Amino acid sequence: MSTTEIACHSTPEQAGLRVETIPFDQIPQQTHLFLDYLRDPTALRRFYPEAVRFHYEVSQRRDRVLANHKSDRSTVCDALEQMNRKWGASEKTLANIRQLREPDCIAVVSGQQAGLFTGPLYTIHKALSAVKLAECMSQRGIKSVPVFWMATEDHDFPEVATAEIINRDCLLSSVSVPAEVHPDGLPVGRVVLDETIEESIKSLLAALPKTEFSDDLEKLLRAAYQPGRKFGDAFAQMMTALIGQQGLILLDPLDPQLKQAAAPLYAEAARSAHEIALAIVNRSRELEQAGYHAQVAPSENSFPLFWHDDNSARHALTRNEKGKYQAKSAGQKPDREGGPAAAQEFSAEELADWALREPDRFSPNVTLRAVVQDFLLPTVAYYGGAAEIAYFAQTAEVYRVLERPATPILHRASLTLVEKHTWRSLERYGIRLVDFFGGLDHVLARVVKEYLGKETAEAFDHTTQSFNNELDDLQEQLRRVDPTLAEALEKGRRKINYQIDGLRTRFNRAQVGRDEAVHRQIERAFDLLYPEKELQERHINITSLVARHGRYVIDWIYNAIELESNDHEVVYL
Repeated sequence: MSTTEIACHSTPEQAGLRVETIPFDQIPQQTHLFLDYLRDPTALRRFYPEAVRFHYEVSQRRDRVLANHKSDRSTVCDALEQMNRKWGASEKTLANIRQLREPDCIAVVSGQQAGLFTGPLYTIHKALSAVKLAECMSQRGIKSVPVFWMATEDHDFPEVATAEIINRDCLLSSVSVPAEVHPDGLPVGRVVLDETIEESIKSLLAALPKTEFSDDLEKLLRAAYQPGRKFGDAFAQMMTALIGQQGLILLDPLDPQLKQAAAPLYAEAARSAHEIALAIVNRSRELEQAGYHAQVAPSENSFPLFWHDDNSARHALTRNEKGKYQAKSAGQKPDREGGPAAAQEFSAEELADWALREPDRFSPNVTLRAVVQDFLLPTVAYYGGAAEIAYFAQTAEVYRVLERPATPILHRASLTLVEKHTWRSLERYGIRLVDFFGGLDHVLARVVKEYLGKETAEAFDHTTQSFNNELDDLQEQLRRVDPTLAEALEKGRRKINYQIDGLRTRFNRAQVGRDEAVHRQIERAFDLLYPEKELQERHINITSLVARHGRYVIDWIYNAIELESNDHEVVYL
């Protein structure tokens, strides 16, 4: 490995980390489309026209990206500089914004909703994936910068209002901000925090262990999340404090300058609304015929932009039988002046003109969002998760209709972080992360069988095996006399085995319960590594790790990310 290309590879050994990998086809709840995409994205070019198989191939798109990027870089970068300075940007981030002003610079982009205290860990993983690829390409002589698109236009506040943590007792816990701070329909980025955020921070700090890093964590939280500050700004300031030194550029699409810059694409999408809707319906049908799923529920009457009322609440528009568009429900009828309900329906052309005049009245829906992002930015690649990969199969049709090159999506880094006290407990009983995929009872059964109640566990196995062997012989004899008797025996066998399995589970729990320390260690490990039967990164907030390890954990995650791997990484801290 060249010393000038350190970012292009994982370097966990520099931080004393050990890394194992798990293919996603061994992890529950993965979709057929996602797994096929990981195996070979280029085999799915029917749905992903500019897919690449390896991260280093995206640099070959550079000239095509630059040729198709028409937005004014000065306008975009002026907005980026202003907002990132407000959030406390590092000199490296400001230098990256200056570089983005240059006509031969491209962007590696990722993004996520603005979750409380930065949300689940995969938000950090996404951001650092973009940082690492941009750094890798820069080290190879290609001007590249990382950009994080904050999904502040989203209005689903419950999805971002809670942060889950591992508390001081090593149990899964959570902290929230009250739903009352969110006026109905308001984009989450515009939610203004009130005094209740101080109680949320207090609750968080009280739940986390007191360590040498606690004071720094408290300063980090209180500097970002303050009464009177918008939710999106608080998220951005904390992300900047954690990752800003890596040069990450944060982007808030609610910014008026960026809205104005996106207005031409808004208008074009409005004019092509029906064509876009039909294209997505057809693409969804093609996906389902190919044995995949459609992530977005399609409708031939959908409109690719939301309309925002005087209170900034967003409303979906739908096409009526006259071919015009109106708000989906009564009381949500836009008018040309932004008032209550003077006009009830609009042609696509009228909405296009309105979007040009007042782009802040509109925001893109999920199928248009990525296209807007890549209209504003010279995006060479986007890092996303399984759901976004599925979205992009449908979004590709929006790129086509609007005559834009479809950005390839790369799978973001996916990691489970295992702390020392946890992996020592796992090693003691021969447990690995994959064992938790079968559920807690499965792991408890293994521990009992192999370590705690070996003789009884073997007796269960012997009894079950012997019983079923005897039933096999009896069933064969019955089948020769009367097949219906054999079928009745089979039903009885299932009931008996069910009862034996239930008794076995009760024994396992009772046996483990006799050794409370073992039971506690295994349950805590389950909550830490596979909370609510999902990967850790989908639940746990970064504050759990910062409280225990300080901000060094950001560097550890960065070092562990392997750009060439699509597997899930298990990182032993």
